[in-house]
Amino acid sequence: MKLTHFAVAGAIALLATGAVPAQAQGLPGATVRADAKSGAVANDGRDAGKAAWRERCKDDPRPCDEMKAKMKERRAQCDADPEKCRAEFKARMAERCKANPQRCEEVKANREKRHAECKADPQKCRDEMKARREQLCKSDPQRCEQQKARFRERQEQCKADPEKCRPGNDRRPDGKQ
Repeated sequence: MKLTHFAVAGAIALLATGAVPAQAQGLPGATVRADAKSGAVANDGRDAGKAAWRERCKDDPRPCDEMKAKMKERRAQCDADPEKCRAEFKARMAERCKANPQRCEEVKANREKRHAECKADPQKCRDEMKARREQLCKSDPQRCEQQKARFRERQEQCKADPEKCRPGNDRRPDGKQ
């Protein structure tokens, strides 16, 4: 009798810690996804990668600060010569698509599908974007403020010199989001 209690307790412990899904990942035909109730969406492990980087940055901020400095320098270069950056980006994408054409087609199909959905119901897309922004601001207020500052700076640049801004980026003529 006591042995069954231990077996039941062990099974509950395994289920509670998530060991079963972790073990199921290697099995053929097994799919392990984030809990739909938690609001988490599976997106090719990018969230897991970001979380891992955030943890590494908390542990040792020096490499992250170096990377941020490089990114800031790169952003400044792209602001100075956006056509060059666009051409380099297209070249990198062409390389990736050449290396993995199936993945490239999937991404393209998803992008076109999303574009069609947003064209059919733009308010829904605006609401979804607003919800994502609010979620970001809740989870990382500092990053949210940085993005807002960059957005305001970009708006000022576009007002000062509209020729440097791509047409169509202004979603609404009244400037509201």
